[in-house]
Amino acid sequence: MRLRPYGFLLRPSTLGDLCWRCSYQLSYANPLLTRAVSHTAPVAPKQQSRLRAGYFLSNKILLPHHDGASSQSSTAPTAPDEAGKTLETNQANHPLPHRRRQAARRHAANAPESTLPTDAEAPLPQDASSALTTASTKHPANSFRRQLSLLLSLSKPRLTVLVVLTAMAPYALYPVPAFLSPSIGLDTPSLSPLTLTFLTIGTALCSASANALNMLYEPAWDAKMTRTRNRPLVRGLLSERRALVFAVVAAVAGVGSLYFGVNPTVAFLGAANIALYAGVYTPMKRVSWLNTWVGALVGGIPPLMGWAAAAGESATGDGSFRELLFTTDAIGGWLLAALLVAWQFPHFMALSWPIREEYKAAGHKMLCWINPARNGRVALRYSLLFIPLSVALCAVGVTEWTFAVTSLPVNLWLAREAVRFWKHEGFKGSARGLFWASVWHLPAIMVLALVQKKGMWGRVWRSIVGEPDLDEEEEEEEDWIVDQVGQEDEAAGSK
Repeated sequence: MRLRPYGFLLRPSTLGDLCWRCSYQLSYANPLLTRAVSHTAPVAPKQQSRLRAGYFLSNKILLPHHDGASSQSSTAPTAPDEAGKTLETNQANHPLPHRRRQAARRHAANAPESTLPTDAEAPLPQDASSALTTASTKHPANSFRRQLSLLLSLSKPRLTVLVVLTAMAPYALYPVPAFLSPSIGLDTPSLSPLTLTFLTIGTALCSASANALNMLYEPAWDAKMTRTRNRPLVRGLLSERRALVFAVVAAVAGVGSLYFGVNPTVAFLGAANIALYAGVYTPMKRVSWLNTWVGALVGGIPPLMGWAAAAGESATGDGSFRELLFTTDAIGGWLLAALLVAWQFPHFMALSWPIREEYKAAGHKMLCWINPARNGRVALRYSLLFIPLSVALCAVGVTEWTFAVTSLPVNLWLAREAVRFWKHEGFKGSARGLFWASVWHLPAIMVLALVQKKGMWGRVWRSIVGEPDLDEEEEEEEDWIVDQVGQEDEAAGSK
């Protein structure tokens, strides 16, 4: 261990204008200015070179330059003036690592967009299908675990989970009378856990079938993109016949679960989602950039499925398509569907921008490379819709009015990222910022809506303190009036 040399304190007139790094270097260069302060042996020359190869000395700030064949010994005495000049020169030519990173960030922020490379954006995380495909190769070819991993990869598990959640949230948000009342009986409508189970399973199977059909249609084009080239059909790990059988079985089982376990309206919506995604959106990707709007409609169907499933539980009529989706009570379901449709645009526009050249090479018609300026405008336009949609959910009685206030910061965050994305057309990290904002925005909005469901906390409070439910009192009063009228009619008829 060494401290600063005492010569530094004895000669302030010659070394006072140098920083401690220069004096530290000079202490090694001049043996007369050094002394050991411990009882250990002096540091060997080889160990000195290791010390000079540390963090601060690794950039050669304090070391003299080596010019061609001639070089100056690191142990030769160095004058203070020459050391100061060497320090300034080396600081300019070899900045510290954190200085280099800061300079690179300033250059990227101030550089014109035309001078930035096309791959300026960092790659997005690997999708679950690719990860499952890679994991399946660790197992024997005909093992159950390998086949299960490949079939799960066909279903695009992350997308399927998102679809299921967007169907479950509207089911829970449906305003069922006396949902949390402690006096629920056989005559009181309530949400059924069995119906929710069939809705979850059926929606998941329908989504898995649509995704498998999508992969079956475009393995040749998936092979041209880094995001999709690791899919099982591209790599030949799964035969097309087996993938087709999986898609058909999942479709039949999913639609059947929705038909017998929920209601025919939800089953029809599930089948329509498969047909729209696999039969219209997938081939349209190679025809027109309007495919994004078709894909957004596909994303808006699961909320309608959840709403129609809950509406069928308390339907007073025949439970037809018209009663479940085309009455005033169904406005909340359509607003939730509109919220999911709007969410698709900022999410996909930001997702597609970093890989726009790959979309172009694969022949997919996407706005990200056809018209980048319009790509940003579309993302911004639909991001701004979340504010009025949140207010509308309060107005129709799906959520409390506090939802309009608590959802505002989240909606403004997404709008701010969309403004940056539109302004920079995806450059300067704006695409990645909008992508992650959209990823966190949707679950945040759904959780806030569920927590602030209309009348939920009032019912919880009344059930805790034992106060009677106002809705039940009104229903009992109406029943009493009906009974009185019926008794009067019977009495009049008997006379």
